[in-house]
Amino acid sequence: MKRNSPYQLRSILAIIFWALAGFAFGQNVIEGQIIDKTTGETLIGATVVIKGTSTGGTTDFDGNFSVKTDKEPPLTLVMSFMGYKKQEIEVTDFSDKIKIKLESDNVLLDAVEIVDTRITDRQKQAPLTVETMDVIAIKEAPSGNFYESLGTLKGVDMTSASLGFKVINTRGFNSTSPVRSLQLIDGVDNQSPGLNFSLGNFLGASDLDVKSVDIIAGASSAYYGPGAFNGVINMTTKDPFVFQGLSGSVKVGERNMLEGAIRWAQAIKNKDGEEKFAYKINAFYLQADDWEAENYNPVFDSESAKSNPGGYDAVNIYGDERVQSNADESSIFGAIDYPGLNTFHRTGYKEVNLADYNTQNAKLGVALHYKFREDLRAIVASNYSTGTTVYQGDNRYSLKDIQFFQNRFEIRQDDKWFFRAYATHENSGNSYDIVTTAIRLQEASMGDVDWNDTYKQKWGSDLGSQVRALPGYPNRSNYDNAKQWQEIGLNPFLNQHRDSIVRYHQLNRQYTDSQLVSKDKARYYPGTAKFDSAFNNITSKKFTDGGSLFYDRSALYHVQGEYKFEPSWATIRVGGSARLYTPDTRGTIFSDTLEYTRQQTDSGTIVTDSSYKEITNFQYGVYAGLERYFFKEQIKASATLRMDKNENFDYIFSPALTMVYTPNEKHTFRTTFSSAVRNPTMADQFLYYDVGRAILLGGLNGYDSLVTAKSFESTLSSLNQDSLDYFNVDPIKPEQVRTLELGYRGIFNKKVFVDASYYHSWYTNFIGYQIGIDAEFTNNSFLSKYQPYRISTNAQSIVTTQGFSIGANYYFAKKLTLNGNYSWNKLVSGDDDPIIPAFNTPEHKYNLGVSGRELSWGFLPVPGFFGFSVNYKWVEGFVFEGSPQFTGPIDSYGLVDAQINYNWPRINTTFKLGASNLLNNEVYQVYGGPRVGRLAYFSILYEWKRKK
Repeated sequence: MKRNSPYQLRSILAIIFWALAGFAFGQNVIEGQIIDKTTGETLIGATVVIKGTSTGGTTDFDGNFSVKTDKEPPLTLVMSFMGYKKQEIEVTDFSDKIKIKLESDNVLLDAVEIVDTRITDRQKQAPLTVETMDVIAIKEAPSGNFYESLGTLKGVDMTSASLGFKVINTRGFNSTSPVRSLQLIDGVDNQSPGLNFSLGNFLGASDLDVKSVDIIAGASSAYYGPGAFNGVINMTTKDPFVFQGLSGSVKVGERNMLEGAIRWAQAIKNKDGEEKFAYKINAFYLQADDWEAENYNPVFDSESAKSNPGGYDAVNIYGDERVQSNADESSIFGAIDYPGLNTFHRTGYKEVNLADYNTQNAKLGVALHYKFREDLRAIVASNYSTGTTVYQGDNRYSLKDIQFFQNRFEIRQDDKWFFRAYATHENSGNSYDIVTTAIRLQEASMGDVDWNDTYKQKWGSDLGSQVRALPGYPNRSNYDNAKQWQEIGLNPFLNQHRDSIVRYHQLNRQYTDSQLVSKDKARYYPGTAKFDSAFNNITSKKFTDGGSLFYDRSALYHVQGEYKFEPSWATIRVGGSARLYTPDTRGTIFSDTLEYTRQQTDSGTIVTDSSYKEITNFQYGVYAGLERYFFKEQIKASATLRMDKNENFDYIFSPALTMVYTPNEKHTFRTTFSSAVRNPTMADQFLYYDVGRAILLGGLNGYDSLVTAKSFESTLSSLNQDSLDYFNVDPIKPEQVRTLELGYRGIFNKKVFVDASYYHSWYTNFIGYQIGIDAEFTNNSFLSKYQPYRISTNAQSIVTTQGFSIGANYYFAKKLTLNGNYSWNKLVSGDDDPIIPAFNTPEHKYNLGVSGRELSWGFLPVPGFFGFSVNYKWVEGFVFEGSPQFTGPIDSYGLVDAQINYNWPRINTTFKLGASNLLNNEVYQVYGGPRVGRLAYFSILYEWKRKK
């Protein structure tokens, strides 16, 4: 399919820009200075904005500001600065310089802030609990970067599948594939078009450009559209008109970490001295040695224990799974013919020999802003990201040299309307499936059946006789029957001579893996040239060609818009959005496989043509919302209704009703009924992924006449087809949730801020999967062929969850804060349905922290300020359920993050020393992932604000 070039789009947009430039006209200038009311000191970096617009600026080193406007007096200026009360003043004359004295706010809501309005600029939102990190909290994040520190916020789960891939989730059903959360940057969904979820902050913004991060917990489709199922992570970047100048940072740390970032923003004046055009450029680079997955314990509920002499299926060793029936001689007949062999496992490959742990991430972003007038601007932005990291889904994957391209055009009138269009393209680069690579390496030397036969034959011809020659070998004639001989005689004998049995298995394994069997069938040993050659060959070939390489050139295209009406009796917002997915994986992930067309000519020649099947998916939605105040604005009520339609599914409606009661400025009560819809992802619909031992299928068309795994195994042993249990898989459909939430927030004694909420959710058509086998048997019940499938589908039962969270900030001294939060989440019903994935969420968790900022000590040789923050997080253990290989318990753990920083204003520099997991408590956060330990770092941040 032919696609428009992003360069063509930019050309069109440039024409639009200059065609609309006629809106511009002369501007007035408002100048002033902001100081501390108590000390008289100038405030550097205070924000000044004209109320109802985005026009404004920040104060310089001397506390001065200058704001240009095309408005005439009177107008209202809004001044704000971290740690001070927001102030509004009316300006009636532009000729005089204004001097504003801001008063210190002892109840500063710095790291966790509750807001009752929509955080994005799309529409005013009904009251929702929003966990927020502001620009200062981002700089002071104890874990070293803002994204990881989001895990310290109330109700937020943060898990690490690798150093480069962090997952954020709220309110249960966590996963390393976070399809139930929506991640936005300036209103743009930064999900991978093929995977349909965000790869952490891989395509996100750097710390230098992030103004704030807001996490909206719970169902929010009525406000944000499909995908806002369990929550929304919303990042807002810095406006180049307001945040001008140069910023740069360098960070070094453990695990050979090196990180650098730079940001430059500038507003350019026209010949009349008006700031009409602004731009910003961001660059970021990170490299580090990733955590290595080295869990060599047996997988959860393994048939073979770690003590089994014939081996076992280890979590991070792949290819050692027992998948063929000829690897088990634990029956009576096997014990007689092959004493001591019992169950055995093929030699697998450790992940550390297959994965690329050289984490890298490079990001580059450019944004151009043009103001037609103060409240009307257009934006063109482009972002690029590339790098290497490890991702965990059904298998473990090395995302190597993956690339993302994202382009956006937006035009908006502040607080009135906006139109936004963007496109995201991805290129999987040299990414490959780590688990499949191990299986392909084994297949390249010897198939599983052949390996098992060789192992068994060697035991029967040689080692079995050595077992019989051990002293005390039981004579079968001394027992009543073979079963008694095995249970009472042989098994105790084998336990008694366990060291010898273990040694025999080691010898047998060495023989079967070595060239003693056949030079062409010998195992590829890691570290050898033969292994490297086979590994490179496999990881450079696509799945469809017998390799483990992904091919993914998928894209998504999105447009959205909104308009706000303000009659005297209410505020009304209407809007809509549309999205087109164009997956392109050439059969390595989705069912866009190669198709052949054959045509016979008059001469009898067969002409063959081939092309890849094209897959597209289109969805759209519209919404309307109304908000009104009652009883002297003590009660705010709102109602929103959204309708969504995916081309493959029926219309779905998502309503939301909210009411907020504010008896006074210190206390607020809220109640919300919200809903959300999750359209099946591209994988849920179109997946066709052959992992070697099963095929994972999307459920768009369902599947007929599969048999259960249990009845299949029974038929193999009994040779009775009557025991087969057949079932059908229904076509997949969208998942829905309804949530009721109650909340309160309040301020006590001007020093304590409290926020608490309770929710109860009801899920219908929960998306999971079913496992079945498509099997054919001969008339005498012998198996002729079979194929296992895992197919996406919906649960029949209703799933209910509930939870409670509470957070408090205590401002016990000037610029010193104690904070803490506690969260409780519970799966109430649905855990007995095999289609429902695990809750994957701790029932209890809490955070405790203390922080201080702008602390000064007179004995220092240079003027400056100290700051610090320490946070302790405790997470209760839970069962993490992924694929069968990666399902198991996560133990309870506690982590300490800490940092201390020193700001030297005269040189615009901040020095920071800190560590995540300071005490190096190595823990699993994802079953199948690595143990995550300490990451200590030292950073230097330079911020020079350009004077206007």
